[in-house]
Amino acid sequence: MKRYLITGASRGIGRAIAEKLAGPDVELLLHGRDTVALVEVCNAVKQRSAHVVRLIHDLAVPSGVSELIHEVGRNPLDLLVNNAGIAIVKPFCEITSVEWEQTVGVNITAPFVLMQHFAPHMPPGSSIVNILSVAARNGFANWSAYCMSKFALEGLSQCVREELRDHKIRVVNVYPAATNTDIWAQIDGKWPRHKMISPEDVAGVVAYALSCPADVTFEGISISSLAGNL
Repeated sequence: MKRYLITGASRGIGRAIAEKLAGPDVELLLHGRDTVALVEVCNAVKQRSAHVVRLIHDLAVPSGVSELIHEVGRNPLDLLVNNAGIAIVKPFCEITSVEWEQTVGVNITAPFVLMQHFAPHMPPGSSIVNILSVAARNGFANWSAYCMSKFALEGLSQCVREELRDHKIRVVNVYPAATNTDIWAQIDGKWPRHKMISPEDVAGVVAYALSCPADVTFEGISISSLAGNL
């Protein structure tokens, strides 16, 4: 049985990936902070999965990451999807120290600690998928904290990929353009959500990358709408 850990699986891209990868030979370990939403996801995939585990932890703090690791247990993972993330959108002069630390904690430190803990025990042919963003390659006004964190995870991932290459563990970075998720309801402004790609679009690309032979990898996948990067 395969073991897949997906962070930020209660909605959006994480939920779409969980639904896409569910299978009779798969144990899904699904992380989220929204208890109700995570229950809905688990109920949606449990009939198509060998086993589903709910992991409700705050990845912004070290104790939350440690508790998640403890609950996942010692059995090795076949797939780690670092999808959980937060976005603080405001002029850089207005970002508080708490917001900065939360961004670093969820978007950089948590993926680092999870990769550092789980990768040494993952068998050859396993994969790590990091859901980044076009913001890992381009800066945008008022998105400084978010872009900073994605640039950092991009650099970290490139280094980890080279260290794990000889262990036959793939590290796949995904760079979605604006994706129609609930995050936009929390950000001031008028956003053309009808022109954005969908979480299912991203999940489909992830599933395709994982379906390739173990010695073939997509190291960086950019996904955007024909309308451009909104």
